[in-house]
Amino acid sequence: MARKRVKIVTKRDVIPDLINALEDLNKYSVEIGIFASDDSFYAMIANVHEFGITIRAKGKALTIPTAEAKGRKASEIPGLFQPKGKNILAVQDGDNLITMFILVKSVTIPERSFVRSTFDEKNDDWVKFVNGQLQQIVDLKISAKTLYDRLGALIAADIQDKIITLKSPANAQITIDNKGSSNPLIDNGAAGGLLSRVTWRVVKQV
Repeated sequence: MARKRVKIVTKRDVIPDLINALEDLNKYSVEIGIFASDDSFYAMIANVHEFGITIRAKGKALTIPTAEAKGRKASEIPGLFQPKGKNILAVQDGDNLITMFILVKSVTIPERSFVRSTFDEKNDDWVKFVNGQLQQIVDLKISAKTLYDRLGALIAADIQDKIITLKSPANAQITIDNKGSSNPLIDNGAAGGLLSRVTWRVVKQV
């Protein structure tokens, strides 16, 4: 990729400021993601989706809730039992059984990368963005920290867009029924879950 040429026109009395501004580019970096220090639960969820994982039962089985469980734990549902020969936990409703949980030995959550895949897809765009900002550094209109802040905001927005648009691998139907969304990475709508927790921070090198 061709490098953008930066035009440098200065007066001698601003040269020290220009040198400091350019040196500051090496003094800062930008970190983007979901930080465990801010929300350890969603940092864990992000890691699970980014790389995938297989969860195995420590006891007899994992209990996977159905929509009928309505977010309740097994201990919170009166009359819950396992019908003979069935891998479910259910309650009796007259002559019918209402399945509350499905019993399984393991659950595999497939890889749904939204951070690494965004970097792979958008890296060239980000390089162009930085090149476009360098003239403002040279003109002493913005600081290196401002450049990194703008870059962080752009990258975070691109990652959020990936979370919204990612469709594959799709959720299992039971997961879709439980959370009311077919988007694999969105649970609580556009304002919740992973989406709202993607952020950035500019870090000064020690």
